[in-house]
Amino acid sequence: MDSEPEPVRVVIVDDEQLVRLALRLVIDGEPDLTVVAEAADGDAAITVVDQQRPDVVLMDIRMPGRDGLSTTRELLTRPAPPRVLMLTTFDSDDLVLGALRAGAFGFVLKDTPPARILDAVRTVADGNPVLSPAATARVIAAATGPQSSEARRSSREAARKQLSALTERELETARAIADGLGNPEIAERLRISIATVKAHTGNLFAKLAVENRVQIALLVRDAEQ
Repeated sequence: MDSEPEPVRVVIVDDEQLVRLALRLVIDGEPDLTVVAEAADGDAAITVVDQQRPDVVLMDIRMPGRDGLSTTRELLTRPAPPRVLMLTTFDSDDLVLGALRAGAFGFVLKDTPPARILDAVRTVADGNPVLSPAATARVIAAATGPQSSEARRSSREAARKQLSALTERELETARAIADGLGNPEIAERLRISIATVKAHTGNLFAKLAVENRVQIALLVRDAEQ
């Protein structure tokens, strides 16, 4: 008889004890998920993640001391980093964008229904990004919103330089990812197999030095702004 798969190991990082308690109760109620540790700030988060080596970290973006953005950047320097899912009230779009650029796998609003938070944890654990539907439009608006002409030119040139390393097919795949397409839809658009899409995506991760599809999408948007 096949053994049951190990549950997804989760660390909760939030400076509010009631938020941590509520998330723990929701997550530990699921047989395929388990909370292995909690932390109230970024420094404590780094310690428990190094000790517990979780699959997923639910990370508050705003905390006293080391915030969620700085903590995420630090965690993602690890050889086998956890997948970070940001928690936000969305009072600061620029911090969310910074987290996505740093390699976080996505974000959910703190008032997201529990069932959707659970789905987000599972999705991130499987290696797929999560962009809260209620907030995706705001992220795109912030990513493409007003900037100084110099800042826009600088980010555009940097992104185009990174993308110049791609083959034409890899670039087409990157643009399809930026359009929000999954692997089956990309395969249909480009008239290639899903296995080839996966191969191109793997090349994108390596050539662009990114951790997830969100970062690819942001690079494409920067290059085309």
